[in-house]
Amino acid sequence: MIGSSAAALTGLMFVVITLVTRAEMAARKDGLAIFNTPTVLHFSVALLVSAILCAPWRSLVPPAVIVGVAGLYCVAYVLRVAGLARRLTGYVADTEDWVWYAIIPMVAFCTMLGGAVALPFATTQALYAIAAASLLLVFIGIRNAWDVVTFLAIKGPLPPE
Repeated sequence: MIGSSAAALTGLMFVVITLVTRAEMAARKDGLAIFNTPTVLHFSVALLVSAILCAPWRSLVPPAVIVGVAGLYCVAYVLRVAGLARRLTGYVADTEDWVWYAIIPMVAFCTMLGGAVALPFATTQALYAIAAASLLLVFIGIRNAWDVVTFLAIKGPLPPE
């Protein structure tokens, strides 16, 4: 269920971005990369983890390694996005942005990473942790997609230069 929701919401994000005019995309490229791309990543990781854990593995080590690598990559990615957000000039991220685009995703990805490490040893608890992290990523993605869409709707098109 999480995987199919994530897939549908990823597609919806592409539709929303397509509706933004090219001029707005060019002018807001940095902001869109910092605030939109992580949202697509959250949905994509939830879909990927769901697909990995649905496969009939002979051992739990391979899915643990794959989910662990994905979690580790995403932790690094959140740190990178936070660094880019600090240097953003066209928009200053407020506390709510830091919570929803950096802190909560970091909690989700660290939980996923921890679940992946524990998967071969404490399977039931690890699966709950990974499932909770995936569900949290979908909720983060929904909230952040709404945030970006309402921001663009309220700000409207940029004035011509």
